[in-house]
Amino acid sequence: MDDNTYRVYEDEIQALEEEIKLLTEKYEDIQQESTFFSEEEILKSIKSFQREMLGESKGHESPSDLKAQLESLETDLSFLMKLTGFQFTSHSKKTVEKTRDRTVQKHRLSGNCHSLSFQLEFQLLEMQSKEKVSSVITDLNIIMESGEDSGVSKFVSSVEEHGNLVTFFRSLSTYAEWYEHRRRTFLHFK
Repeated sequence: MDDNTYRVYEDEIQALEEEIKLLTEKYEDIQQESTFFSEEEILKSIKSFQREMLGESKGHESPSDLKAQLESLETDLSFLMKLTGFQFTSHSKKTVEKTRDRTVQKHRLSGNCHSLSFQLEFQLLEMQSKEKVSSVITDLNIIMESGEDSGVSKFVSSVEEHGNLVTFFRSLSTYAEWYEHRRRTFLHFK
């Protein structure tokens, strides 16, 4: 055989080796992705998908069923707003970075708690490992009209520093409720 024939075979062998390498990497990625979910989660997803497929084959829900669902959701939302005092007026989410094991999203949220308005901006960093998904809030920025109360400003600064949204919402709910009571009391005496 001449050199050209050997060269053609060598090129073909190299191309096949590269294809095997790519397919192996793809297989490993799929295997790794499937380990992110437990068997229970996978079974729930399969059952949910099957229900959706059965629902589509039977046809869409009737408008009266959808209307009843919507009314139920509105009732639940109204109850939660009365319970907590929070009313969210806008929310936007933008994915800044997305890789296989890391996602960064920028959120903007505004609303009212009783009579106090607030705006939040933060980044949510989600990292996936084989066992779990962890989330971290970074770059938290809270904008509130605190008026003359320096305690609120200190509190907001502390929450921004620690990135603890749960503390912010719990404390804001309590503070805003009592702020509203004080405001009404002072109006009564004026």
